Amino acid sequence: MPRRTATMLASTLILIALLCAGVLIKVPYSEMSPGPTVNTLGEARGEPVLQISGHKTYPTTGHLNMTTVRVTGADYNMNLVEAVYGWLAHDNKVVPHDTLYPDGKTEEQSSQENAEEFSQSQESAKVAALNELKIPVKSRVVVASVVKGSPAENKLHAGDVIRSVDGSPVKEPGDVAKLVTKHRPGQDVVFAVVPAKEAAAAEKAGKEPEGSENVTITTDKAKDGDRAIVGIQAGTDHTFPFSIDIKLADVGGPSAGLMFALGIVDKLTPGDLTGGKFIAGTGTIDDAGKVGPIGGIEMKLIGARGAGARYFLTPAENCAAAASDTPGGLTLVKVSTIDDATKALEKIRTGDTAGLPSCSAK
Repeated sequence: MPRRTATMLASTLILIALLCAGVLIKVPYSEMSPGPTVNTLGEARGEPVLQISGHKTYPTTGHLNMTTVRVTGADYNMNLVEAVYGWLAHDNKVVPHDTLYPDGKTEEQSSQENAEEFSQSQESAKVAALNELKIPVKSRVVVASVVKGSPAENKLHAGDVIRSVDGSPVKEPGDVAKLVTKHRPGQDVVFAVVPAKEAAAAEKAGKEPEGSENVTITTDKAKDGDRAIVGIQAGTDHTFPFSIDIKLADVGGPSAGLMFALGIVDKLTPGDLTGGKFIAGTGTIDDAGKVGPIGGIEMKLIGARGAGARYFLTPAENCAAAASDTPGGLTLVKVSTIDDATKALEKIRTGDTAGLPSCSAK
């Protein structure tokens, strides 16, 4: 066999062996890629994403798109070839598996957590939007969850409205822990609560629940210190003056909060926020309208530009990462609050884009 032919054959066999090894070798990495974008002003699966009843709404134009990221499942074992391809591909990002699924979290656990965060983001988006429009929203402190095996189990239940602790009125979820930890472990604490069923019935009837019942709980010692606990997580429940439903399936996490809030504001105000422009964005939002950072910003930018967006509302804390690799034709707009976002949209609508707050790679 000629030397050249033998060398080519040997090289080919080595390459095949390396490829086979690369396919068989599993690596502890996962992949992120651009997910679909959804116009919060439009429809998903044949029905409006935002459904508002009991209050006048107005026609809207343009796009206010939320963005998403696809990730490989917790049980998927990426091989070396896939990892190398992902590192080289611009539209994908390979990250350590523990970044997406920390502490050995299963895909089911991650999905459940994402669903809960998505639900909370919708609630906060509604509150932030109505606050921006100066529409009053009633709130109350409730039992968000009860720890199994804790002193509160079978005494307090998720949805119970907490009126006071030891006679001191409760106005914020944080008040509950402050009042409980005034005790030493083993001491009794008295909760004045409205049971969840009674609170729900009163809300359905459009009334405030009357009275409350006292529940005495003996505190226990926290596992991480000497403080007293009863084993509940307090949260906030809101009563809205009219119905706002967000209909969007197969999406999780808190990052759509800002775009949901802006969509609600747009539908409840005359004119339109976008001026017919295609605007996408991302960001968590709290009840006060503060916009927080999210993960996967690079993938969301690619997905938004691919869908046709020209402007991208970017949380201030994600600005540096976003500005370091922005797709061509996409203008980043820095926002820290929902008020920042509505003012930026006004500039886009009127064409005053020179004054838009921009992101810097520094």
